[in-house]
Amino acid sequence: MIKPPVPENEMERIISLADYDLDYSGFEESFKDLAKLAAKVAGTSISLVNLIDSYTQWTITNHGLDIEQMPREDSVCQYTIVNEHFEVEDLRADDRFKDKFYVTGQPLVRYYYGVPLRTSDGHNLGALCVLDRDLKSLSPEKTELLKIIADEIVNRLNAHKLISKLNGKLKEANESRKKVAHDIRGPLGGIIGLAQVISDQGKENEIDEVLEFINLIQKSGRSLLELADEILSIDKPDKLNSDQFNLTVFKDKLEKLYVPQAMNKNIKFVVNTSVNSSGIPFSKSKLLQITGNLISNAMKFTPKDGSVTVDLSLKIEEDHNLLQINVTDTGVGLDTDSINNILSGNASSTNGTSGEQGYGFGLALVKHLVDSLKGTMHIYSQPGQGANFEVVLPQKQ
Repeated sequence: MIKPPVPENEMERIISLADYDLDYSGFEESFKDLAKLAAKVAGTSISLVNLIDSYTQWTITNHGLDIEQMPREDSVCQYTIVNEHFEVEDLRADDRFKDKFYVTGQPLVRYYYGVPLRTSDGHNLGALCVLDRDLKSLSPEKTELLKIIADEIVNRLNAHKLISKLNGKLKEANESRKKVAHDIRGPLGGIIGLAQVISDQGKENEIDEVLEFINLIQKSGRSLLELADEILSIDKPDKLNSDQFNLTVFKDKLEKLYVPQAMNKNIKFVVNTSVNSSGIPFSKSKLLQITGNLISNAMKFTPKDGSVTVDLSLKIEEDHNLLQINVTDTGVGLDTDSINNILSGNASSTNGTSGEQGYGFGLALVKHLVDSLKGTMHIYSQPGQGANFEVVLPQKQ
């Protein structure tokens, strides 16, 4: 078996990709024009914009080929992300690719040219590639144009990342606004109440000047109190912001992304949610990266006709909530040493039950992300008896 290529900075690369916090869906229109332009420039029938994580190549937009994902080890782009560019003149004549499903079956591609999607920090997030059923040759001018298009794709990804961060800051500002409104309601209520008492006493003593002054206090106080109420009523608790999930939305995202992987390996895949807290919002930061890597890892080590189950729950605490994610499989299981290596970040790569090639970074990324969110991860498993990965992440109320 040919050993898969791995970038020298692979851990930093997948952390950089995780920082974009993408769900790999919903970007079709954002990059459609660039995918079409790449195909026109190259004179090929197919072009793809691919992002590559620890286990999967995600096609976030395409031209000429309807595809959403494939295992990383089956992709040609895994070679592109370790090079300045990568070209295969005839895939059928290359031992690395001649038996791949897209070469032996539809779309029967033969030619490939790929350019990495490189960040300013030197991390290759994925690749822009062009493919064709016929043999091709690209001029230096065309390859330079493809690099320019790849740079524009990265620019748009950066713009998406920036907008997400700005939305996060806007949410923080909204939270501060709500806190101010809460803080001023108490004193205002006290001022109005005190003014009312003085006003009542003033009427008995017929102190006209005091009465007039107190009336002004009451009017202005009520006006500010109404403003505070208006501020507090702007945000509806059941409405999700762009940086939030609830359990129902989270479940839908996971099913959309990972049901195809389960079907490809004939694994039963189920996502369960707790009903009593299914509509409560929580931060979606890094959730798809954490859970997705756990799911892909579980499917990798679960044999055909096995099962992978995801249980999602949100526990309401006094001052914060706890999001619990359990990914359970009926796979090969883990011994104590393997569990300790994963939790210490020293896990090594192993092949899956169907010969899937391992890269050795997926669970290390999960541990890194969980720690960065001040969460906890536990692994319950025995050899031959499957595994249960439990992640608990604190969430603001």
